[in-house]
Amino acid sequence: MVRELHVDEIAGALAKLCIDICYRMSPDMKAAVKRARELEESPIGREILDQLIANTEIAAEGQVPYCQDTGTTVVFVDVGQDVHLVGGALETAINEGVARGYTEGFLRGSIVTDPLFDRRNSGDNTPAIVHTRVVPGDRVRLTVDAKGAGSENMSRLAMLKPSDGIEGVRAFVLETVERSGPNACPPGIVGVGVGGNFEGVARLAKRALTRRVGDPNLDPRWAAFERELLEGANALGLGPEALGGTQTVLAVHVEAAPTHIASLPVAVNMECHAHRAGHVEL
Repeated sequence: MVRELHVDEIAGALAKLCIDICYRMSPDMKAAVKRARELEESPIGREILDQLIANTEIAAEGQVPYCQDTGTTVVFVDVGQDVHLVGGALETAINEGVARGYTEGFLRGSIVTDPLFDRRNSGDNTPAIVHTRVVPGDRVRLTVDAKGAGSENMSRLAMLKPSDGIEGVRAFVLETVERSGPNACPPGIVGVGVGGNFEGVARLAKRALTRRVGDPNLDPRWAAFERELLEGANALGLGPEALGGTQTVLAVHVEAAPTHIASLPVAVNMECHAHRAGHVEL
């Protein structure tokens, strides 16, 4: 039986979600930062982590963003095949919800309407980046990552050769983390995509960031690789805000997909300590 869902519900849910994730750090991310505080060996690193924790508490109490860069709004939409959306276009409703959330929540608008010739701010952080897929069921799941530019700018993609293998992937990921230095505002999350094709691997890396922080890949082989990459990244010695220490990365999430026999695409999407991700189901 087909279930009807008015797109106004999507807009309203997105508006609220955009505000929530920018005002309040998610419990899984907060737990990861506090765990890093206990593990950090550098006194300066521990002091920075204490400040980050205090900052999120002040922001939540004062109902203000815990980072001034409230990011590009990336929306993953899983639409159940038994849902009939009514009342307007899906993408229009998504952008309406983002605009409302950023305006009503006094969140910084950071999107320019033209990347090169007329970099004029749209004023309400639209348009959002939207990834839609049709899935079984009669629900709509909205996942948002408000992605800051500092860490996004340090992200990289490479089309490796299959002969580069796991060593090549490992080297590329760790090199990307090391090169990001303070610009990615560590400690954060590292989203890694492996496989697919040129555009698909970047989407894999981005979606990896929306996983509950620290939850391992369901495939034990990839889960073991995630642990290995996490240990390698934290052995680089960058530490919080790259001022030295043992806690550069809170989690590494890897997502993989089938690929061409002649390809080994790898994407690394860096995420800062102001990891703003959440979801809602309608």
